[in-house]
Amino acid sequence: MRRWVLLVLKPEDDVATALTDLPAGEAAARVGERIETLQLPAAVPLGHKVARRAIARGEAIRKYGAPIGEATEDIAAGAHVHVHNLRSLRARKTGGG
Repeated sequence: MRRWVLLVLKPEDDVATALTDLPAGEAAARVGERIETLQLPAAVPLGHKVARRAIARGEAIRKYGAPIGEATEDIAAGAHVHVHNLRSLRARKTGGG
């Protein structure tokens, strides 16, 4: 049985969270009772986000079942999602990035 290394908090989330430092390659996420496989084009650090699907520039990104920010560029499925391609809602409210 494949070990899952990505955590999806809500089934509607656009991102999964890395439970360990992940090298490029295949990673598995638990989504409810099923396992979802993603191809990671690059390494992802512990605690960082991975796109579960392709996300278009300007589109809202959901985690915890709610929007956490918007994509500042197109993001491919399996790509690392962080400050380089995500503008957080919190930063917008406080006047930052």
